[in-house]
Amino acid sequence: MARWLRPLVGALLLLEGAAALSFLHHRYEELVQALFRVQSQCPYVTRIYSIGRSVEGRHLYVLEFSDYPGIHEPLEPEFKYVGNMHGNEVLGRELLLQLSEFLCEEYRRGNERITRLIHDTRIHIMPSMNPDGYEVAAKQGPDSNGYLTGRNNANGVDLNRNFPDLNTLMYYSREISGPNHHIPLPDNWKSQVEPETLAVIQWISSYNFVLSANLHGGAVVANYPYDKSQDQRFRSHRRTVNTPTPDDKLFQKLAKTYSYAHSWMHRGWNCGDYFADGITNGASWYSLSKGMQDFNYLYTNCFEITLELSCNKFPPEEDLERQWMANREALVAFIEEVHQGIKGMVSDENNNGIAGAVISVQGISHDITSGEMGDYFRLLLPGTYTVTASAEGYKPLTVTTTVGPAAPSLVHFQLKQEVVRKPAERKASGTRMNNKALQKKVVPRATRQGTQR
Repeated sequence: MARWLRPLVGALLLLEGAAALSFLHHRYEELVQALFRVQSQCPYVTRIYSIGRSVEGRHLYVLEFSDYPGIHEPLEPEFKYVGNMHGNEVLGRELLLQLSEFLCEEYRRGNERITRLIHDTRIHIMPSMNPDGYEVAAKQGPDSNGYLTGRNNANGVDLNRNFPDLNTLMYYSREISGPNHHIPLPDNWKSQVEPETLAVIQWISSYNFVLSANLHGGAVVANYPYDKSQDQRFRSHRRTVNTPTPDDKLFQKLAKTYSYAHSWMHRGWNCGDYFADGITNGASWYSLSKGMQDFNYLYTNCFEITLELSCNKFPPEEDLERQWMANREALVAFIEEVHQGIKGMVSDENNNGIAGAVISVQGISHDITSGEMGDYFRLLLPGTYTVTASAEGYKPLTVTTTVGPAAPSLVHFQLKQEVVRKPAERKASGTRMNNKALQKKVVPRATRQGTQR
């Protein structure tokens, strides 16, 4: 199917029986009620859980969609949306509530596309990462809200500048040919982050997320890593230097999936700015330190992009329906992007899953690891790849596989244990080898000497 037709066909599928939704701004109590209302309407495919509390004690709620809520099914990828990281950027918050209602309603209607998505994907939706900041912004309202009012959390901290700075560690590591993935956190990291940031880090450490987007406002563009340029280490002012990851082409494709499914993001001209195809490398726009999307890529298996969705950070209620219609297909299409590349099980010779096995792709210097059950997910563009699975105590295994444009390719790895000899055996073996070596050295030498004489 032609690329330009896919968003149109998808949108037509979603239009079938689309439910009438309420388009209102939701304060914290109303947000909680909306989430629990969805859960009560779709109890068999949803679950609500809290990952922690804000500075002022508000729960950071997540609504999960799955055919087995609360359970990770092997080979079923984990996906997340995070909204309202900046308290005064509220459109993402409302869109995720609308998306939650929509997924539930369309599942109940028997929409094949949505049913397949929920059955094949574990979807986690957090409408608000910064409920305290939102309450400050909401008191001002959309008409008189200041550009920064409510942006930060209750401690006055910008949560998208509050994650451990793994970029600097990565850039230093790259200079000495070190890794740029699963970079360990500094020893004192917990004392340097806010409660909301701590909760999110513990959350993404507990789930093997594969793909994610966080929703912002103030521009209309899909922004992909890296957000921080290497030059920022030496300069205090903003730098605009394109800073690609090893997965740059993949990230561009992910960003374009959203921008072209969006009603106008892909046109490029929005809010007085121009972004070709409606996408941008983060550092090419401006360099940002300690951001969440880079942290996801450098610390976990998750590929995250940042979606800037509206020129107006706090749009009026009468604009919410138009914004929902502009973003609905894009929100669904982006979730579907989690089903690409390769996936499989890494197991031992007894078919026991191996957790923490490293999956390396030749030519792409960014590894991912298998989850607790031994399953792994590696997002890749269509093509042929040489892939290696390795784990401590096992012999690495390398295969060549071809990735198509549709469903992910299944590539399983069964690793054999390395034979580890006991010290005494190694010593005895070494002695025998040394004796043989000595014999080879001594005997030929004597023969040559005799011949020369």
